[in-house]
Amino acid sequence: MNYYILSYTTGENYLEERVKYRQEHLNHATEYFNEGYLTLGGAIDSANEAVLVFKAESDKIVKAFAENDPYVKNGLIKSWMVKKWNVVIGN
Repeated sequence: MNYYILSYTTGENYLEERVKYRQEHLNHATEYFNEGYLTLGGAIDSANEAVLVFKAESDKIVKAFAENDPYVKNGLIKSWMVKKWNVVIGN
């Protein structure tokens, strides 16, 4: 298993618009968490960015998450990126 970081850059009206899609987004994230892929996730500081940490065989799982995330599908996320994280210390 490998670790991956999914980073989001949020759009200008993210905080106002997310209310419409928040429960659907959380349900989506909970599915990946319950399947053991998503380990951590949340906004950074003023919610201009968010980071989600995944543990999976490949980045395909992470990309599928992003592509199907209601926040991404509805334009709340300006850009997203997946990076493999070579964990040296820790789990």
